[in-house]
Amino acid sequence: MRSDTAGGGTPRYPDAERLALVEERHGLAVRDPYRWLEDGADPRTGAWLSAQEELYAASRPAWRAERWHRRLASLHAVDLHSPPVTRGGRSFFSRRPAGGEHPRLMVASHGRDRPLVDPAELDPAGLTVLDTWRPSVEGDLLAYQLSSNGTEESRLWVMDTATGRVLDGPIDRVRRSAVAWLPGGTHFYYVRRLPPGPHPGEERYHRRVFLHRVGSHPDEDIMIFGEGRDGAQFYTVSLTADGRWLSVVATQGTDRDTEVWLADLTAGPWHAPALRPVQEGVRGHTRLCIPPGAGAGSAIWLRTTRGAPYGRVMTATPSTAGGGWRELIAERPGSVLTDFAVLTGARLPRPLGLASWVRHAVSEITVHDLTDGTQVGTVPLPGAGSAGGLVVSREGGHEAWFSYSDHLTPWTVLHYDGRTGVTRPWRRRPSAVVTAGARTRHVAFRSADGTTVRMFVLSPEGRPDRPRPAVLTGYGGFGAPVVPAYSPEALAWVRAGGVWAVACLRGGGEEGEEWHHAGRGAHKQNVFDDFAAAADHLVEAGWTGRDRLGIMGGSNGGLLVGAAITQHPEKYAAAVCMSPLLDMARYELHGLGPSWRPEYGSADEAGGLRTLLAYSPYHHVRAGTAYPPVLFTVAETDTRVDPLHARKMCAALQHASPGPGPVLLRHERDVGHGERALSRTVALQADCLAFLAAHLGLRI
Repeated sequence: MRSDTAGGGTPRYPDAERLALVEERHGLAVRDPYRWLEDGADPRTGAWLSAQEELYAASRPAWRAERWHRRLASLHAVDLHSPPVTRGGRSFFSRRPAGGEHPRLMVASHGRDRPLVDPAELDPAGLTVLDTWRPSVEGDLLAYQLSSNGTEESRLWVMDTATGRVLDGPIDRVRRSAVAWLPGGTHFYYVRRLPPGPHPGEERYHRRVFLHRVGSHPDEDIMIFGEGRDGAQFYTVSLTADGRWLSVVATQGTDRDTEVWLADLTAGPWHAPALRPVQEGVRGHTRLCIPPGAGAGSAIWLRTTRGAPYGRVMTATPSTAGGGWRELIAERPGSVLTDFAVLTGARLPRPLGLASWVRHAVSEITVHDLTDGTQVGTVPLPGAGSAGGLVVSREGGHEAWFSYSDHLTPWTVLHYDGRTGVTRPWRRRPSAVVTAGARTRHVAFRSADGTTVRMFVLSPEGRPDRPRPAVLTGYGGFGAPVVPAYSPEALAWVRAGGVWAVACLRGGGEEGEEWHHAGRGAHKQNVFDDFAAAADHLVEAGWTGRDRLGIMGGSNGGLLVGAAITQHPEKYAAAVCMSPLLDMARYELHGLGPSWRPEYGSADEAGGLRTLLAYSPYHHVRAGTAYPPVLFTVAETDTRVDPLHARKMCAALQHASPGPGPVLLRHERDVGHGERALSRTVALQADCLAFLAAHLGLRI
């Protein structure tokens, strides 16, 4: 096995045995020559991976990644906060100071900030991350969850916020569980997986909602919901601040349609709540908004896409929530309702509703009189950017907080006062980041079937002045909108003289649920057609040339890149494929694959397998095809998308491509799919940009 570089810059790739493995499924012949690379514990896989690491290490010095590293580090050096969560006179928020490796959880009371959970102190190696947290109603206790080594397998602890003393935990098998505290802090509801054993191979599934008493062993917890239901369902649980109204929301895997139940805890014991269906067995994403002190006949609000794919706000009472809904804020075709919050309190003449919308990926927040839904104003935003989730006090009040960002503005927290209508920065700290040298254009183009698709293009001049080295990226899946947000990668590239384009593809949520459904399941090819059309537009409009256009994407966006280079290899001069899905015939067998069936379909069904094989990148690698240079990046402990996808695809491309390449694999240990230390993020981004720059002709 050799991992050196042959003369003329053509790599000599590590040996990889090709199996004559063909399975017949639903009458289709499914080839899988690199099945053995699925087993990370196989010594052959280990030897192949070591050789790939040697090849990558030998190739990297020519890219001058250190220059990109310095620029990215300076652009990441911003002070970041989350919106505050207020409980019992205390404000809880996360903060990552400029240059810090991880966000740490802070509490503010009596004008003083104090750290509560600092991952860097808990783990100086930087391999532990704070996944999520939730203070008790009174603010004297804190439930927080940590995971290590990139596994995202959270464990839950309970802390006394005054002393920092740990009172409970760890509770395992929670994986970012929602926590709903009962008043008094003695109990909370949460979501936990069943122990492994009865369902081999399904250890990441079979969730249940439990009631936990602080200080007790988790094996004593009382199951209140989930028994007998589908093992791939996800649950969230919430409780009003007064402890009266308990709600449970279920989704089938990553499907956006929800089922919702509500229980009045004054009508029965905590350990056996009488959960009644609010929405069950119908299409629609629904969330409840119940004000503090609500009685059985009080008004509550429902943000829903049921009967309204762009979203609307309905009103009901807890006693009529199962069916007696009345429209309060109507659907606005072209604008997607993404969040809704209620402001109440003695300082307001009437309850106000804040509705957050996205129109062609740009945010707007409207203000409504909740007596009749009339719009009475808007929340001013700094620009054409993105507004994060709305946060209000659970006890009621006239204040709201939310995050804001755009392509040139790091995430900042804004405070809105419902009495005055004024929006101001919250805890603003001056940023040393210089974002000059980049301008944004919002452009539209037509896809293969005539559908209008939009794209953000960042460039030095804000117009296509000459063909520049360009990077095109996108996502197109799970109803997730691609919205304007601060990106050190994009700014570093543009300030070096390049163009950075972000396409808002079907399958995402930029244009509502119909846009999502137009790019999933049997319609997945629309996503790839949109991406190819975006590439064509960048070339035809003069932003770039074919020999200067690179593509990049991660996770579902990695699938997008894999499909792009196998369907249209001639369109791209380089590609970076990060933590990707690539073998769609077997995606359900690994990682969190079973939960993605609503998005992709299932290979267990004849029609589903045909659809998946029609675009599965691994199955469309053709020998003798001149593929562009490709860099795969994987994280060894990724529990969402197994690195086997990139291993198999890398071997297939290395075997097939006659061109100079290279096809390389960047393999990283002790990190996963999600959060990581900032230094690890900067290192990954620097290597990716350096690879693209080396093959697209961008000098820094």
